[in-house]
Amino acid sequence: MWKRYVVKKNERALLMNEGDFVKVLEPGVFRAFDPFNRLSVQAASLNAPLADKALADYLRHDAQDVLAQYFVAMDLADDEAGLRYENDALVEILPPGTRRLYWTGLVEHRLERVDLVQDHALPAALTRRLTQPTLRASAVAGLAGVLIAQVPAYHVGVLKVDGKIEQLLEAGLSGFWRFNRDVAVELVDLRLQALEVSGQEILTRDKVALRLNLSATWCYADVLRAFGQLQKPVDHLYRELQFALRAAVGTRTLDELLENKQMIDDVVIAQVRTRLADSGMDVRSVGVKDIVLPGEMKTILAQVVEAEKAAQANVIRRREETAATRSLLNTAKVMEENPTALRLKELETLERVAERIDRISVFGGLDQVLNGLVSIKAT
Repeated sequence: MWKRYVVKKNERALLMNEGDFVKVLEPGVFRAFDPFNRLSVQAASLNAPLADKALADYLRHDAQDVLAQYFVAMDLADDEAGLRYENDALVEILPPGTRRLYWTGLVEHRLERVDLVQDHALPAALTRRLTQPTLRASAVAGLAGVLIAQVPAYHVGVLKVDGKIEQLLEAGLSGFWRFNRDVAVELVDLRLQALEVSGQEILTRDKVALRLNLSATWCYADVLRAFGQLQKPVDHLYRELQFALRAAVGTRTLDELLENKQMIDDVVIAQVRTRLADSGMDVRSVGVKDIVLPGEMKTILAQVVEAEKAAQANVIRRREETAATRSLLNTAKVMEENPTALRLKELETLERVAERIDRISVFGGLDQVLNGLVSIKAT
């Protein structure tokens, strides 16, 4: 009929009479006379909060003395967050509406309240502390309740709270509470960027299907204006480039496009700059990388080019032949009117002949050679 209970030094125990709370048992040996087996003991670890929520509510309302002696109450309102410390070390971030009772004893518990109505940003010191290498998710519980944004150099962060743009974040580290609100940070690169518009199949005015690849360089001129007017600025720019390219190609014939590809660049960039004049985006340059023709059109154009080049070559050959004939005729007229010129031509001919042989034998003197009575023996 006597019962004996041992409470360890790192524990407390709850004495219950038919399930109803009687008192808290401290470390040591407890003996009780229980002939009807009505008593029970529930052991509780000092490292965990009180698990019985009904008992916790009873202690808050009807046993304030027991609550003050054995527990530290950490009760938060719906617009408060909490930082729970054990021995001055941050161990947990408590969400709004938390109601917990922690045992006093081995660990010194402390609660730091945060008013979520005043500001959605974390203090800079707390942000740096949460990003320390020694504080990982395994060491601090409740890190899902905060958003840590690391903005790299040459970037800005667009802070959105409940879908509304609040401000721009400069390069560096920032932290925000996620409780009671939807917080997101979108990183924006301020440097010059390239956008590729590839594989655009467009019909020309003369019904020829072309595939074009376009490249554009752009940057943000005003980030707040761009994100304030456009849901997705990059996607909007891509669509505007598509529309401008179709307008430039679809209203011109194939010959016009092939003769002046720079015209496409000029038309596209002029239309895009006009459409994006007040959007906060600056298009610096646009260029058509290549124009891909259908297979049968390539064959036809190759034949056309081959015929044109053949005709050009024939014209050039005829022109050269005419010029050569005219030059020979002029030379003949000069020699006919000037015997000295004829003599010099004969000597020039003899010199060229002499360059191709090893030995020359002349009989009858030089006059015979020049008069056609020359006997040449080459060995």
